[in-house]
Amino acid sequence: MDKFIIKGGVKLSGELNTSGSKNSVLPIMVATLLTIGKSVIKNVPDVDDVKHMIKVLEYIGAKVEFKKNTLLIDVPSKVGYVAPYDFVRKMRASYYVMGSLIGRMGKVDASLPGGCAIGERPIDLHLKGFKELGCDIKLERGYVKARCKKLKGKEIFLEGSKGTSVGATINVMMAAVKAEGKTVIKGAAIEPEVSDVARFLNSMGAKITGIDSPVLTIEGVEKLFPVEYSVIPDRIEAGTLLVSAAITGGELVLKKCNPKHMDAVLNKLKEIGFKLSISEDEIYIKGSKNLKPVNIDVLPYPFFPTDMQAQFVSLLSLVDGISIVSENIFEKRFMHVPELLRMGADITIDTNKAIIKGVKKLLGAPVMASDLRASAALVLAALAAEGESEIKRIYHIDRGYESIEKKLRKLGAKIKRVEE
Repeated sequence: MDKFIIKGGVKLSGELNTSGSKNSVLPIMVATLLTIGKSVIKNVPDVDDVKHMIKVLEYIGAKVEFKKNTLLIDVPSKVGYVAPYDFVRKMRASYYVMGSLIGRMGKVDASLPGGCAIGERPIDLHLKGFKELGCDIKLERGYVKARCKKLKGKEIFLEGSKGTSVGATINVMMAAVKAEGKTVIKGAAIEPEVSDVARFLNSMGAKITGIDSPVLTIEGVEKLFPVEYSVIPDRIEAGTLLVSAAITGGELVLKKCNPKHMDAVLNKLKEIGFKLSISEDEIYIKGSKNLKPVNIDVLPYPFFPTDMQAQFVSLLSLVDGISIVSENIFEKRFMHVPELLRMGADITIDTNKAIIKGVKKLLGAPVMASDLRASAALVLAALAAEGESEIKRIYHIDRGYESIEKKLRKLGAKIKRVEE
């Protein structure tokens, strides 16, 4: 098991390219199961979640090659319909096989999902959507077993008690593209990753309208075709890299990104006091000494993303004054806070709120990552801290960040990966 050793206090500066979106490519990979033949997916991040999804696809029957950020996925005429526990437990996004296999053959046996340990993340909306399309759903011994003789389009309301669901929207969309008639998904998530998957499906021959809106209309088609497609940039990686420059007082030119997908994050950076210059596919950020605290409400897109919450908690821990970050999406998503306290942060948790009193400096310390974004937050804190930090369980960060230590070293960071 690897860990990071980071010597903090270096102002990061330079230029970096943004990787492709992990949260787009995982469902796009699975969506290839809706067709037969060879699809080429470009701008794919080389992260552990992608490698794991390759194993899932291969188990189901596809042949997959992955070289230089490009996937070649060859789907045969006959594939399996079982996604076993040993695969699905390791990564929550494996549940996308449900929508694609239901859409392809009307049946799937999928283990209930795993992934980051960040509270209750039920799949009730996914199952509701499948039932509305005509599936018989059973939960047996930890598996979702879905059977459908004929998928029929229907009007489906997908918004739940916590708001819209990216996963449910994508899963039901994949299940509906070959359904008979018209499906209307109301309360659809409008995250850029949802739109990217919809555009990928349309490139294969699907008929989806209303993309980027909360109402998706899907006219069922009989057949989809393999395609070549390029994944959108990863807005969460982009945001994390911007914070790496901000928290160290450095400067960064971030290329091959999509600032339009990042309005909420960029606006908060400006509100805190950082200087930004934004073009069509580049963002420049420069550190500032005149920073002020802010309040953040984490909500579904286009508002502030839950996947950037932890990184901003680290950033705000060094901003003089009191900031309040409210997490309204997931429970138990402040597991990075006890580790930040070890580094000298002054943070109090009150139900779903982190009350952050900025300190003058953080001190390097041994800390432990608990999930993907928490691990990124700890890396950011260590980059800004005085002295040396040791971050354990970095397999979490490898799930979603492509060669993060190499990118940071390119900016001047003193970070190395070592075996424990």
